[in-house]
Amino acid sequence: MNTQPPKPGPIHVAQLDLDGPDGEVLSFGPALGAGPAITGGDVYTLVRIGGRPVATVVSRVPPGKSPADAVAADARARLARTGTPDPGGVRAVPPRTSVVVATRERADQLARALDSLLAQDHPDFEIVVVDNAPVTSATEDLVGNKYAARGVRYVREAVPGLAIAHNRGVAVAAGEIVAFTDDDVVADPNWLTALTAPFAADPGLGCTTGLILPAQLGTPAQILLESHGGFAKGFTPRTYDPADPPADEPLFPFTAGSFGSGANMAFRASVIRAVGGFDPATGTGTPARGGDDLYAFVSVLAAGHRLRYSPDALVWHHHRETWKDLTNQAYGYGAGLTAYLTATLVRRPALLPALLRRLPGGLARARAITASRDSGGAAVPGAHGAQDYPWPRHLSRLERRGMLAGPIGYVKARRKVRGVRLPWNTEST
Repeated sequence: MNTQPPKPGPIHVAQLDLDGPDGEVLSFGPALGAGPAITGGDVYTLVRIGGRPVATVVSRVPPGKSPADAVAADARARLARTGTPDPGGVRAVPPRTSVVVATRERADQLARALDSLLAQDHPDFEIVVVDNAPVTSATEDLVGNKYAARGVRYVREAVPGLAIAHNRGVAVAAGEIVAFTDDDVVADPNWLTALTAPFAADPGLGCTTGLILPAQLGTPAQILLESHGGFAKGFTPRTYDPADPPADEPLFPFTAGSFGSGANMAFRASVIRAVGGFDPATGTGTPARGGDDLYAFVSVLAAGHRLRYSPDALVWHHHRETWKDLTNQAYGYGAGLTAYLTATLVRRPALLPALLRRLPGGLARARAITASRDSGGAAVPGAHGAQDYPWPRHLSRLERRGMLAGPIGYVKARRKVRGVRLPWNTEST
């Protein structure tokens, strides 16, 4: 039986900048400013107004039609229907920041990410590469030969696991703020400023997250992942305050996946250290498979700090390309979700009553998110959160199987990391 979905053709990824919601085109082209010109076909476009991200649209450019004109027409129509999100907040001078990139044996991708980080417009930042359980010297050689002279710091963490690598980054960070991204992203030049400036404006802020969009939609697996929701959380800024729980989030704060993702997050350094950092038994590279970022978000909120989502803080993520990658990712999403919940209860048992009250609603939400859906043809990305995307039954089963395995994976991971101490104090896991 073939469990793969219908195979859509490649979709171009582009950026369009308008001078207003119904304005003229300021610029149009490939999302990352490189690659072949867009001449027609299906196009997934980030729409900006005066440089600020406000929406995405999916367009089909007819033969002989100007791609810029066709996409602009769709963008204006979209903004006329939905309006333009209020940017919100007051821009302040961002504090000194350390950017941590954990990596393992992906030197080529890391180089692309570091080039984009070195081009940031943030006034005061450093970059720390944490090489997690390396088996070759490729990452160390890359940083030493190409980036050390430009101020990039290299740190080796011998114990495998993304959360452990992130904790090592927190330990050595010199900045007041610690930002995290992955080695498979390209950061927008304004990313770090937009992600960290809110800390200067709000002393009670403990964490920020930002917008993640696809860098490529060239394979069926990439397109299907983005159709399923990808990593995008919309274009409206939002602040989550534990003292004033959002009325439209009845499962708050346990719907941590709605706050953001680990490829685009930042913490006040004093806060992430005070809450114990990332749980070493969660995350990629452990039997738990994920959940390290979700655990950290809930920990910060549980400690009374606010969390802000800022869509102006944009990174472009290179989704995995193959069907095997997607199946592994589906299983890992499910496992990471329940592993993080298990970690929260093990390490923060005071949250148990709140979690039990929300458990029925959480189970219903999990069933809805992981439900299989008829593709009805090719997958089309763009309508994030609408829950009308195609999602094959095979991937639905894998997600749910992962959810069942997550707590067991967490217990196994706890045994593996027993005795691992936080790098900034003597507390063990």
